[in-house]
Amino acid sequence: YTDYARMLAESDAAAVINLTPIALHDATNRAILASGRHLYTEKPAASSSTVAGELAALAAAHGLTAVCAPSIALFPQMAFVRALLAEGAIGEIYSARGYGHLGVPPWEGYPSDPSPFFARGAGPAMDMGVYPLHALTALLGPVQRVTAFVAHVLDHFTVTDGPFAGTVVPVQADDNWQMILDFGGGRLASVAANNVVVDTRCPPLELHGLAGTIAFDPIYVEQPVQLLRRGQDWQTITPPFPHARPGRTSGPDHILGIEHLLDCLDGRTTLQLGLDQAAHVLRILEAAAESSRTGRAVAIHASP
Repeated sequence: YTDYARMLAESDAAAVINLTPIALHDATNRAILASGRHLYTEKPAASSSTVAGELAALAAAHGLTAVCAPSIALFPQMAFVRALLAEGAIGEIYSARGYGHLGVPPWEGYPSDPSPFFARGAGPAMDMGVYPLHALTALLGPVQRVTAFVAHVLDHFTVTDGPFAGTVVPVQADDNWQMILDFGGGRLASVAANNVVVDTRCPPLELHGLAGTIAFDPIYVEQPVQLLRRGQDWQTITPPFPHARPGRTSGPDHILGIEHLLDCLDGRTTLQLGLDQAAHVLRILEAAAESSRTGRAVAIHASP
């Protein structure tokens, strides 16, 4: 099919995977659920937390399961870190740092049109910032308050190679985000999301406890976990980690999210990547944007 409306009308598929560009997620996800089909959607699940709530209500009304990327909470290195925290390896955590960046455009060797990543409603926070946000909230729980600075640095860029060479791409979305998250109880975290940094040598995620530090990449399964216990030297723990899926040795294991949907439908597990979690991360980004506009910390209220 080249028309998803026709596919939904004619296909007997019980579930649909939505990999469309960000700008199409609202309408596509709404149509999939309204057609009575289960859903796995790329991130973000919706353009706003309000729309995510509407999608959740639609899924509930039809008795459907909706699984939302990123499936980072299921990645083997995340499960390993969660086990370290459960055993108290680094003590109580009161500081953390996350980083998600797209790289400075143009992206050499990118084989497709990069415009959707820079369009209004997209940008580095929606596309890459969600990774550390989903990881931190999976490990530390929901965020209670947000303060942030958000800037718009680049106006446009020109694609330099590939089939879209010469295309001028407007940068419509804010491209430099610095967020401070308050998890309550004295627990604070900083998250940066941008496409104004070429690269970094910092680990994408760090958790600082009173008895040690964990530094790791929550996305790429081939990267080691660095563990520092108080009074000891740094320890490098290399993959494969327990719970790793056979055959996946590098990159992000997005297939875990699709497998999770199937496991939920077969009754083998309970939903962990639902629209409620996706809506919470969207509320964090909305609060960050509001904080940047107003210069005030913004509280995030629990879902009704």
